[in-house]
Amino acid sequence: MALQLGDIAPDFEAETTEGPIHFHQWLGDSWGILFSHPKNFTPICTTELGYTAKLKPEFDKRNVKVIGLSVDELANHGKWAEDIKETQGHAVNFPVIADPQRKVADLYGMIHPNANDTLTVRSVFVIGPDKKIKLTLTYPASTGRNFDEILRVIDSLQLTAKHQVATPVNWKNGEDVVIVPAVSDEDAKKKYPAGWKTLKPYLRVVAQPQG
Repeated sequence: MALQLGDIAPDFEAETTEGPIHFHQWLGDSWGILFSHPKNFTPICTTELGYTAKLKPEFDKRNVKVIGLSVDELANHGKWAEDIKETQGHAVNFPVIADPQRKVADLYGMIHPNANDTLTVRSVFVIGPDKKIKLTLTYPASTGRNFDEILRVIDSLQLTAKHQVATPVNWKNGEDVVIVPAVSDEDAKKKYPAGWKTLKPYLRVVAQPQG
């Protein structure tokens, strides 16, 4: 059965480019991104790993740990990392799981037989500090993933986990948000003494909460 939002992310032990890990222990109290690649030395994933390495300071600011996965052997990961640094200008600065037996890939449902019965599809899992899955994305092999969008979603997830708000279409960090219907006008007055804009009784727009 496919993993659903709110499910506990399966725990596992694996070899990575930064040594063996126990996944939940490695995550600790951080948010996490687990993203898979069909195999090493693939063109689109080469660009993705380079860009993810570039974004590491942004992930660090948000207390997010990133980890990749490929079904290739660990020895091949190092050779691929050299290509990524050469072509993308950024060295891989996060662990990449070696999963030649597909144990982790199968655990997370990363093998889609109708797409390819031997390789992992290009999936993304965002995992909260509570170890629950907050977001899943799956891309075809021909389309590069948008890691700016993943960063935007993490901003939304972290904001909405702390405050009783939701983020509207195309929202970016710092823009107005929506007060969730579960918050009454009476309670909203206490939370937002500066007020809000009511477009409809169910659509109340307010400045992004701080802190």
